[in-house]
Amino acid sequence: MTEQQVRVRFAPSPTGPLHIGGVRTALYNYLFARKHGGQMILRIEDTDTNRFVPGAEDYIIEAFQWLGVEFDEGVHIGGQYGPYRQSERRDIYKKYVDMLLDAGKAYIAFDTPEELAAKREEIKNFQYDANTRNMMNNSLTLPKEEVDQLIANGSNYVVRFFIEPGRDIVVNDLIRGKVVINSSVLDDKVLYKSVDELPTYHLANIVDDHLMKISHVIRGEEWLPSAPLHVLLYEAFGWADVAPSFAHLPLLLKPEGNGKLSKRDGDRLGFPVFPLEWTDPKSGDVSSGYREAGYLPEAVVNFLALLGWNPGTDEELMPMSRLIELFDLNRCNKSGAKFDYEKGRWFNHEYILHMEDALIAPKFIELMATEGVDVTTEQALTVIGLMKGRVNFIPELVPMCRFFFVAPLEYDSKTVKKRWKADSSILISELADFIEKMEDFSPENQEKEVNAWIEENEYHLGNIMNAWRLSLVGEGKGPHMFDISAFIGKEETLRRMRRAIEVLSIKET
Repeated sequence: MTEQQVRVRFAPSPTGPLHIGGVRTALYNYLFARKHGGQMILRIEDTDTNRFVPGAEDYIIEAFQWLGVEFDEGVHIGGQYGPYRQSERRDIYKKYVDMLLDAGKAYIAFDTPEELAAKREEIKNFQYDANTRNMMNNSLTLPKEEVDQLIANGSNYVVRFFIEPGRDIVVNDLIRGKVVINSSVLDDKVLYKSVDELPTYHLANIVDDHLMKISHVIRGEEWLPSAPLHVLLYEAFGWADVAPSFAHLPLLLKPEGNGKLSKRDGDRLGFPVFPLEWTDPKSGDVSSGYREAGYLPEAVVNFLALLGWNPGTDEELMPMSRLIELFDLNRCNKSGAKFDYEKGRWFNHEYILHMEDALIAPKFIELMATEGVDVTTEQALTVIGLMKGRVNFIPELVPMCRFFFVAPLEYDSKTVKKRWKADSSILISELADFIEKMEDFSPENQEKEVNAWIEENEYHLGNIMNAWRLSLVGEGKGPHMFDISAFIGKEETLRRMRRAIEVLSIKET
């Protein structure tokens, strides 16, 4: 298959918020397509009408727009192979259902839910297959006249795929190599339901991939058991020679213990498992999202790309362009990847460090305004430059930087106990008198003059600086002291120092 023919798709079901594992699957499809100069399609698989959730499709589209994963065709942008929403392709699927029935590759079954439940009670580990199909109500056991009459009467039915037992089915997987499964373990899957005139995932998936000229199906490991059935369907339609290549990605695993990553893991350990915040339309429950938690989309993409794929270099921080350049399915792991949420926070921290302060400033100003604090762009740029290396998320700057703009009204008791000594009031008062006489209040000049004053008076540097920090900040945090005092200005510096002396002097008595 030539480079120009690469076409991949991401085909989620609109049954709720998009799990972060699905995001990674879409990302790998995107990286693969862009690496090979191909196209990526967004297809919505909404044939399961019982599980449809309003708003889920819009959520999926918005999530990828935020992440910077771009589609060439899809439900939201169109394309020559549409419609891209499966519920709008009923007539297309019915044609292929009839093809399988006419060729004897499928049959009609009228078994009711109650009859199927009774059979499961009767036969341990029951499945509808070569061993049981002849004891059920279907077009293989009923006379044609009765079958026709049941359909004419409007009886509900399903179309099942006819699987011949005893055959080894070979799936050549680009990640896992040759996978062989015997057809005897497969059941006669339902391909179509008359009740809503819609196909199931298995048929719709195959027909759409063929008609949309999909060259590679890159999906999660959980779909590997369905791959043999899909191989058989391609054969049944006579499409085996043009069937797409399969690649089944490793699962995202729990950070602790065994099993697949779930929302409960995120709730328990304090990290999102959805790209965007999601409000359940029925219960009203709100689930956190990476965007709302303060993650940068570039950091999420970089973090996810390395969960299950090795670039073959020592690089960790890689923009999308570099990920595309290096991406190779042959370097995807076969085993699952532990979801290291702490590493995700580290990525976000690193991206904030490398981000231009001017890009952070508007969000910082907006967040401070919600706290009732007006900040100019110039102020924001200065503070961000001083403090961004201390946070993992941009919203964390707000409580951490509040002291730059609002004088402390209280003083942290632990810091007071540790840093405000018996003579601190006297020393800070002397320092205030010395600072008041300064003409050049730049951080460089302050540092030179204050250090000289401390040395001349043979004071303890740490005692002076710790008490001074407490008086300006209200606790023992913040950047270089002279950067703080220069930012708030001499008048405000003196005001805070003298208030601290007044409030904290009671400790010395």
